Amino acid sequence: MLARLLTIVFATTALAPLAQAQALAAPTPWKEGTHYFLVEPAVPSEVEAGKVEVTEVFSYGCPACNFFNPTMVKLKKSLPANAVMTYVPASFKANEDWPMFQRAYLTAATLGIADKSHDAMFDAVWKPNAPLAIMSADGRTIKNPLPSIEDAAKVYAQYGVKAEDFVATANSFAINAKMKRADAYLKATLTDSTPTIVIGGKYRFTPTSAGGEEKVVPLTQYLIQLAASSK
Repeated sequence: MLARLLTIVFATTALAPLAQAQALAAPTPWKEGTHYFLVEPAVPSEVEAGKVEVTEVFSYGCPACNFFNPTMVKLKKSLPANAVMTYVPASFKANEDWPMFQRAYLTAATLGIADKSHDAMFDAVWKPNAPLAIMSADGRTIKNPLPSIEDAAKVYAQYGVKAEDFVATANSFAINAKMKRADAYLKATLTDSTPTIVIGGKYRFTPTSAGGEEKVVPLTQYLIQLAASSK
């Protein structure tokens, strides 16, 4: 009986890579250069060995990212066991406070409160009467002055970090270095818009290139398989 069970286990284990290879070889609706783009050279991943990094390039100041966030929530819940979600904040638009939001996210991540505050930060920018709103009440013009890192610290204070400690960390050399690394990541992956999804540091796509938000999850699943098979 034991010998039979071992035979079944070994056979199943041997067939798993074959099944994955067959799945990838089967015709797919995804075309490189149309739905997704190759990142060359690939960007090294910082997640543990054997895991595929799924990265959203975003900004809290980006209205498209705000609308896209419910899809990101679905995407995160759909990830297989071998995938890890990460975020890289962009600083493309200084006139819309993106560098401040980049600094704020990286500070929150350093202090261990980014995950639990992430969704709420979009509300803090885009809900009516939001404390970190970048748009004036008329919805047509950018605020002047824009929200500061001190304003952001007051919002993050509800997650257990004193505002003065948040500001001190935000203005540290470590956060300045992380901001430079985030900007370097965007250049290395040729990311020029938000939101953008990068899979395993090897493949890049946007909701538009995927064919719509409803295609984001299945395309991500496919690229996770592709990235895992090429390791």
